[in-house]
Amino acid sequence: MSSRLRQWDDNFVWHPFAPMQAFREEQPPLIIAADGFHLVDEQGRRYLDGISSLWCNVHGHRVPEIDAAIREQLDHVAHTTLLGLASGPSAELAAELVRITPPGLNKVFYSDSGATAVEIAVKMAYQYHAQTAEKEPRRNLFVCMGNAYHGDTIGSVSVGGMELFHGVYCDLLFETIQVPSPVAFRRPVDIFAEDHIQSCIDTMETLLREHHDRIAAFIIEPLVQGAAGILVHPPGYLRRVRELTHELGILLIADEVAVGFGRTGTMFACEQEEVSPDLMCLAKGLTGGYLPLAATLATDEIFNAFLGRPEEGRTFYHGHTFTGNPLGCAAALASLKLFEENAVLVNTVELANTIATELKPLAHHTHVGEIRQKGIMIGIELVRDRRTNEPFDSKLRMGHQVALAARKRDVIIRPLGDVVVLMPAPAMPSSDVEHLCRVVIESIDEVITNFSAT
Repeated sequence: MSSRLRQWDDNFVWHPFAPMQAFREEQPPLIIAADGFHLVDEQGRRYLDGISSLWCNVHGHRVPEIDAAIREQLDHVAHTTLLGLASGPSAELAAELVRITPPGLNKVFYSDSGATAVEIAVKMAYQYHAQTAEKEPRRNLFVCMGNAYHGDTIGSVSVGGMELFHGVYCDLLFETIQVPSPVAFRRPVDIFAEDHIQSCIDTMETLLREHHDRIAAFIIEPLVQGAAGILVHPPGYLRRVRELTHELGILLIADEVAVGFGRTGTMFACEQEEVSPDLMCLAKGLTGGYLPLAATLATDEIFNAFLGRPEEGRTFYHGHTFTGNPLGCAAALASLKLFEENAVLVNTVELANTIATELKPLAHHTHVGEIRQKGIMIGIELVRDRRTNEPFDSKLRMGHQVALAARKRDVIIRPLGDVVVLMPAPAMPSSDVEHLCRVVIESIDEVITNFSAT
């Protein structure tokens, strides 16, 4: 059966973000089971899940409490629509999300992935202005960060900024304004880091003020741009964006898909700068990494702009077949309960300290340009020349080579280009995180040694 599964995968499955010719040649692990924080392939080999199953697993795999919640829900109903009907689990989860998210986010619109949550927020922001503006110019511009990633649907790609992912679709996308990421890793050689970051902030403010009467919303990953390579924003940047958007009548969309549910050290990243956005997007860790469920939270002010008699046409005409899926909501409720019962947020702080300590040997590594960390989100950028931060030739796929070397050591990681990413589950034990860090260091050393020998 093992060989048959491999053949079916090779013959029929088109994997995401994968150069399929190389992918099939490498024969990646075919996962058929899991146990705690480990994955098990068809040969019975165990791998530590060092990226929490693409940044979504929270409490580990086969968690008894979440398993039981899903089984109990199966005894009632697996799925029923929210189009024209209500649902007990979705109502209960909505109340819980309103309780734990920043103040003012009192309405919950469900979908099934981070991209759809963002797509919904974008459409809500656009329609909100269309239904509230009187004499203002039409607000049809969105502001996003350089190197932003918010998903892969056309709307979420439009507010993205990663040329490698999005360039091919340029003719399909709507107009946006990009502001520079306030990071200084690759800046002009004659500019100090502090001056470069301040210049990015000044440019952001200038663009917002110049175009404010046409801007519908500013979308941002609070504190950390994940898929951009774990780019950590300076303290105070998010707070300044909130101040400006509030002043200029621009909605703020916080994309907490990757940074939410403990990844940055608090339940939601916005909490760290006491920011309440107008719209917040949640997914990934919402169900503990079990099932595809997403939520877009909105303020009462936004929700009220959609109220009116049916014939007025103020309805938000958007929906998904599996919106508010009861199984997903049951998993999410069980996961959120475990956050409190198991002091998961306390654990993330301890893990962050462990990671910082364990990665110290890389601080002066000849081919490590920067170690970026926010909570338990870590990006280790490999460079050809540390003095200039000259990158390796992309054809070498150095980050990918590190992932392969880690796989030989029974650890699963997934890089972003030549940024080696560590994304342990928030509830992972310290001993597993220590092992993860040590394997990554060994794998980097192996790959660099092989490169130097060529």
